[in-house]
Amino acid sequence: MATLIRTLADHSDDVNYCAFSSSCLATCSLDKTIRVYSLNNFTELPYSPLKGHTYAVHCCCFSPSGHVLASCSTDGTTVVWDARDGRLLAVLEQPSGSPVRVCRFSPESTYLLSGAADGSVVLWNVQSLKLYRSGSVKDGSLVACAFSPNGNFFVTGSSCGDLTIWDDKMRCLYNEKAHDLGVTCCDISSQPISDGEHGFRYFQMASCGQDNRIKLWLILYTDFLGVELKHKCTLSGHSAPVLACAFSYDGQMLVSGSVDKCVIIYETSTGNTLHTLSQHTRHVTTCAFAPYRPLLATGSMDKTVNIWHFELKQSCAGSTVENESRVAVEDWSEDDVSAWLCAQDLADFVGLFKMNNIDGKELLNLTKESLANELKIESLGLRSKVLQKIEELRMRMISVSVTVPDEFLCPITRELMKDPVIAADGYSYEKEAMEHWLSNKRRSSPMTNLPLHSLMLTPNRTLKMAISRWLETQQK
Repeated sequence: MATLIRTLADHSDDVNYCAFSSSCLATCSLDKTIRVYSLNNFTELPYSPLKGHTYAVHCCCFSPSGHVLASCSTDGTTVVWDARDGRLLAVLEQPSGSPVRVCRFSPESTYLLSGAADGSVVLWNVQSLKLYRSGSVKDGSLVACAFSPNGNFFVTGSSCGDLTIWDDKMRCLYNEKAHDLGVTCCDISSQPISDGEHGFRYFQMASCGQDNRIKLWLILYTDFLGVELKHKCTLSGHSAPVLACAFSYDGQMLVSGSVDKCVIIYETSTGNTLHTLSQHTRHVTTCAFAPYRPLLATGSMDKTVNIWHFELKQSCAGSTVENESRVAVEDWSEDDVSAWLCAQDLADFVGLFKMNNIDGKELLNLTKESLANELKIESLGLRSKVLQKIEELRMRMISVSVTVPDEFLCPITRELMKDPVIAADGYSYEKEAMEHWLSNKRRSSPMTNLPLHSLMLTPNRTLKMAISRWLETQQK
């Protein structure tokens, strides 16, 4: 069951895109602005709306860490923002000056892709914010793109109906006419699929178009076999052009939005319709699932963004079972752990973890000693990487499975504070976030907007100890 829990009506024109990080929702519009909301209560962050574009904003996306936000516009630029304080970091001009329709970060934040109306596609180096490589599709405007979970390749979709697969050196690997009247959107699931027979891992992709259809594809990418694209099935639930599609984080659901004003949620394994949502009054232009939370955002030409909460239940083998969400890590099977390893670019450990029967509960109990002595992972760097990913998983479990006390959240980022400091206004903030706030020559309080009589930040050791004690109780 999907329940409408909030409608955001802050934009003054069509909503073009919405994107989630682990703690925020960003939306962009024809009104030239980007708005950013906290996922805790869907209030707008103090620095929102972001105003830097001179024409309509077509797309926005967060970096994997959630610390950086990118947006692109008819004005021919892709703007990079600090998602923690709203500071403008860079304005990247499309070499051709053509309107930029889509932007996307690679999984490891190495590159930022921007695609434009003239068919040009650019990879920007995220660290230097300089152009890395550029290319172009053979026909039409570039209107859609998606990276593979491991970042080895990305897919673009064009208004002439082609899907093109590129490697990270901007070499065209494969081209397919997918939608006769033009592609409108594409997405690649973060969870790979194993074929069982040959041991290959396929990436599942969805594309949608002006032909009213959604197509599911399987992509095989290997160094020795090259690229193989297989059409899996076609979903025909909409009665008008489909403008948006997106996978849930676990890859088990697919959502689509259409000119017919409807949002449809499908079960990807069967293609069955789970929910049809009809609350928007005009074309649905964008839809996105939140990572780690049972939330869905849909945006429309009716100038609103709807936030939906859905139950993690679905049909499986004739019975109803709980969806394997990122909240219930302790209940993960060995196969779920394998899928998680692949998504974290740790696929080389799948065999080792399976051999040692590592399920969700065992995964959360792994330590540097057990990785070295029991699993025999000799490399210190690899052990550290695995432990870091497990710690991130534990933190995500805490953030989605319990309500974090509001006093432990930074008022700027709305994230759990690690190094709280007290500012002159008497409020506590995450140190890095407040330093960014001040470094942008702001001299007012993020909470009251009144002038700060001092820029001194004092460590709040009492609050830090309270947060540490609370975290310990959540991890027991």
